[in-house]
Amino acid sequence: MIATGLQALLVRLYYMYAEPQAAFPAVWSIADITDLGADVGILLGAWIGVLIIRRGHFNRGIQLFLCIYLVTLAANYATSGYRHAPPDPSPALLLAVGGVVLGRRTLWTVYVAVIGCFSLGQLADAWWLPGAKLDFGWSFHALPMLAVAYLMVAFAIDCTTRALRQMLSDALQRGEALARSNQLLMKEMEERERTQHQLIHSQKLDAIGRAASGVAHDFDNVLNVVLGYASQREQLADLGTPALLNAMQGIELAALRALTISRKLLNFSRQEVGVSQVFDASAAVTELEPMLRQLLGNYIQLQIQLPAHGAQLQLDRGQFELMILNIAANARDAMPEGGRFVVGLELAGSPAMLQLTLSDTGEGMSDQVRAKVFEPFYTTKPFGRGTGLGLSVVASMVEAAHGSIDVSTEQQQGTSFTIRLPLHVAACAATEAMDV
Repeated sequence: MIATGLQALLVRLYYMYAEPQAAFPAVWSIADITDLGADVGILLGAWIGVLIIRRGHFNRGIQLFLCIYLVTLAANYATSGYRHAPPDPSPALLLAVGGVVLGRRTLWTVYVAVIGCFSLGQLADAWWLPGAKLDFGWSFHALPMLAVAYLMVAFAIDCTTRALRQMLSDALQRGEALARSNQLLMKEMEERERTQHQLIHSQKLDAIGRAASGVAHDFDNVLNVVLGYASQREQLADLGTPALLNAMQGIELAALRALTISRKLLNFSRQEVGVSQVFDASAAVTELEPMLRQLLGNYIQLQIQLPAHGAQLQLDRGQFELMILNIAANARDAMPEGGRFVVGLELAGSPAMLQLTLSDTGEGMSDQVRAKVFEPFYTTKPFGRGTGLGLSVVASMVEAAHGSIDVSTEQQQGTSFTIRLPLHVAACAATEAMDV
């Protein structure tokens, strides 16, 4: 369209330079006025169409251009006739533009309009234009040939663009289907993430509920210590200030122990899932020790083995603690008569990774149970005692942290879970430097 508008302008300027008398005749005939109006119309139609397309109305801009071009073509033939018109390839151009850009209906509409323009020019030659008049039928002798020739052109354009239109239609349908699939996938991913967050939070609350009885027992011990010192206040007063200070120190230590457990429970119960942070795994296990002791009870011995130097991890600390608590709760259920639960941390592998080992001396598992231990909702516990989600949540969190988890077990020989987690980048570099 831009080229067509420029062509009309440049041709008019050329005639103004080469043949000024033809461009600006002394007496303007209707044909001269129509020719000038046609050039101006094509120029304005092309550029206005481009502006409409630039504003986002593609089909409307093309339709405006085609309509103006066809009107100017009809006006030229009506005023100058077909017999004296120079060879003009523009009808074929209009067919190509209409068929390729706007489709079959526009193609055949343009074809009918072009044949109408030819008929109008030949009718002008026969009736109202000056000059030698030909027989009325002979004036239209070229029309059948033009109709057949342009019919072949229109048919060729229609056949060649049909496959293209079908491909474009299929591509649009596939694109729309893909967009719908992407939207559904995004919704499913958001729903899965939201469900996983809720599941992890419920597992935290479940771990806290299991530890609630032990926490209550520990607070009962704290209150008994405080009440014991309070009941001895008269004897302590008689013993003097040192005895009172020792008693106050004992009360403070008991209260600090209770405060540590309560703060740990409060922080652990917060619904802040997926917040990545850098922390020391050894310090996290040390701070988790009071909760582990309350969760395991008095009949299970807790052993914690930590590396000589710290191990920095970058993940959600609450999820790291939930891994340990979930496996510890299963270990407690596997040792109803008591036993030993070991939490071991060490650096292993190349590149170095944190290896967290959680082992118990319980009943162990069979090969069938071991194969399904990480499946959601699979549990061997009685109804109401377990959901079968604890270990599946642990496996999901380990996978999200780009780690791995393995289990080794034998019946009546205990179970050992080995979790490997990537170290924080800075900590990994420091570990490699120490090894060198």
